[in-house]
Amino acid sequence: MTDDSVIREKRGQAYWITINRPEKRNALNGSVIGGIGSGYREAHDDNDVRVIVLTGAGDKAFCAGADLQNSGAAFAMDFSRPNVDYADLLRLSQNATKPAIARINGVCMAGGMGLLCMTDMAVAADHVVFGLPEVKVGVFPMQVMALLQSIAPRRQINEWALTGEPFDALTAQAAGLLNYVVPAAELDAKVEWLIGRIVDKSPTAIRRGKYAMRAIAAMSFDQSIAYTESQIALLAMTEDAKEGLKAFAEKRKPSWPGK
Repeated sequence: MTDDSVIREKRGQAYWITINRPEKRNALNGSVIGGIGSGYREAHDDNDVRVIVLTGAGDKAFCAGADLQNSGAAFAMDFSRPNVDYADLLRLSQNATKPAIARINGVCMAGGMGLLCMTDMAVAADHVVFGLPEVKVGVFPMQVMALLQSIAPRRQINEWALTGEPFDALTAQAAGLLNYVVPAAELDAKVEWLIGRIVDKSPTAIRRGKYAMRAIAAMSFDQSIAYTESQIALLAMTEDAKEGLKAFAEKRKPSWPGK
């Protein structure tokens, strides 16, 4: 399944979403944002899909942010709407119940940083350059901040956003943006390794677990512990939990019903 700017394809139990504008450093426009959103929805509609992989075409860029070649379109707003499409994409990602991996193959800047932050895990090639350069063109990474603030340390974010200066992959990893940094030649193997560590686990546990993690993020300890008490009780009644316990007792690999 393809369109002009985003390739969406199922590879085994992984659903790959690839921004396909390498000549534009995989910059964001309306078609890209819509294509990523469609990919997330399609992945969730397919019960066989266990994980989403988000990446960019080529080896130069993951996503360089908004397409500034047409800055009028990039910053055009319909002020009658309280929401914008990019923000809705970030909302969609936060309500997702299937895990997502960012495969960072090249430059990751501005709105591309938001795409990175909307995934659950990330693997980057060691040559990748990151940044929030919006202040250099008179704007600010407003929507990216909504996700970034819960991942990276505050003073680190301050430096990135207020100076607009780029930083390397090891700095991104130290700040919590990346799980792994590997040589470019090993990027695909590491992503496949991570996929393999997800698809053999209970899809029901992962789905309900992501839902719960999202819910407790804004709760106090007393609220979250009470909520999770009820959630573990519900999980214990699922078919996956029963199969997992039975497989453990029988010393075999579970065959997850996904229910």
